[in-house]
Amino acid sequence: MLSWLQHYRRAMLPGDISAGIVVAMMMIPQGMAYALVAGLPPVAGIYASIVPPLLYALFGTSSTQSVGPMAITSLMVASALAPLALPGSALYGVLAAQLALLSGAVLLACGLLRIGFVANFFSRPVMSGFTIGSAILIAWGQVRPLLGGMPPAVHWPSAAMGLGALALLLWARSWMAGTLRRTGLSPVAADIGSKLAPMVVVIGATILVAAMGLDARGVATTGAVPAGLPGLNLATSSAHWQPLLQPALLVGFMVFLISMSGAQALALKRGEKLGSNRELVGLGAANIGSALSGGFPVTGSISRSAVNFAAGANSQLASIITAALLALALVAPTGWLALLPLPALAATIIVAVLGMLDLSLLHTAWRYDRADAAALLATAAGVLVLGVEAGVVVGVALSMGALIWRASRPHIAVLGRIAGSEHFRNVDRYSTETAPGLLMLRVDAGLFFGNVEAVNERIEDELKAHAGTRHLVLVLSAVNSIDTSALFGLGELNTSLSQRGVLLHLAEVKGPVMDRLKQSSLLQALNGRLFLSAAMAWDELAC
Repeated sequence: MLSWLQHYRRAMLPGDISAGIVVAMMMIPQGMAYALVAGLPPVAGIYASIVPPLLYALFGTSSTQSVGPMAITSLMVASALAPLALPGSALYGVLAAQLALLSGAVLLACGLLRIGFVANFFSRPVMSGFTIGSAILIAWGQVRPLLGGMPPAVHWPSAAMGLGALALLLWARSWMAGTLRRTGLSPVAADIGSKLAPMVVVIGATILVAAMGLDARGVATTGAVPAGLPGLNLATSSAHWQPLLQPALLVGFMVFLISMSGAQALALKRGEKLGSNRELVGLGAANIGSALSGGFPVTGSISRSAVNFAAGANSQLASIITAALLALALVAPTGWLALLPLPALAATIIVAVLGMLDLSLLHTAWRYDRADAAALLATAAGVLVLGVEAGVVVGVALSMGALIWRASRPHIAVLGRIAGSEHFRNVDRYSTETAPGLLMLRVDAGLFFGNVEAVNERIEDELKAHAGTRHLVLVLSAVNSIDTSALFGLGELNTSLSQRGVLLHLAEVKGPVMDRLKQSSLLQALNGRLFLSAAMAWDELAC
């Protein structure tokens, strides 16, 4: 804990202070907006932005990770709690904190048990599909507050403010940084300035509401925001532990994946090394802290972490400063926060999630691996049609199915020798020479119960295609393991070949595989020989 503090230098302080201020300015509108996405009062978003970063700074390993509310986790909260309680009700708030508590416990347990590798089962295409589907859902859910109602029952003052804010934010996203650079600002300062556009737009919209009395004309606002720091929240619902368990598992894994993806990218830029299990502990503690302070599940925000990095954050002290400033914002008079217009907040959410609609991975997967592209599209469609949890399950199931299908159909190459050398290559890809009566096959995968039958079938097909084979050499240079089922399969193949007068030889068996084979009877029963290399088998068997 606090290992970063042991190496802290005074020269790092200015960068941490500036980053802490900049991120705090982002967090106020973002936190309140994401609380609305989660179906909670806006102040819950600020509550979830104070204690969690403090605890992450204590346990986490990323110097630039900004922990707090995020669009995707907020949507997952809304999806998980909607069947259980009415959004905005007291029970809903209790369940949101309870979900954060369970998610934090899951993350903490995974970190202490050092099983962070489980998150690897969520492939990048599945994550991308989940992000795309979630972004579309979130954006669609903000159409009503953006326009003050669904078409055609639009509240025109609200729509004017919402669409105006949306246009300004889209302009800022695409062109504001370039405009600021042309005024003489450095690229880093210009980029940070463009990231603060939501804060400027929300403040401007709030001033308009106050000056023109738009709240009295029907423009929805956040309403009264209670002043003061969040108290200790110990409320739970004993009847809802079990219904919340499955969503908590999913939220916990998504929190870890989202946080790690952003933190790893930034760590690479600084040559830092992240500890995945310590990250799990830090994120678990952050979510437990959010639960105890009346918040909801939190994660490391990719966009805020990037701003934190660009603003000069040198250590976790930047997040501590951000949390302190947000606490001061609640201690100070909060009357102005009550006038924050929901159309402007909806515009900030829509623009934020539009940045998540990155289709480049889909384009790459479609050209490189259609199975991954199908998993991406199925996950996105599942999120849109079936809901967040079901969509992720569909995507993971498809990814695992594709993995099992590939593993059950390993590549097997017929080898020939490149003339004048000791190199052996696939006869379909290279100009090679073969020897009559000798068939050399390279199996390019581990042998296990799921593919041994397919391997034996392919071997039989090749024996039929190469009539007159007297020696079959299995080159096992790419085989890292042979399980018990595959061991029996090789034994049955050896027996079958013996009855047909074909000798079975093994070549280039890896050390760990050989160690296990020595514990079996296969080597003693083998009707052929073991060869150190394919070249030695060729020299001995080629006629």
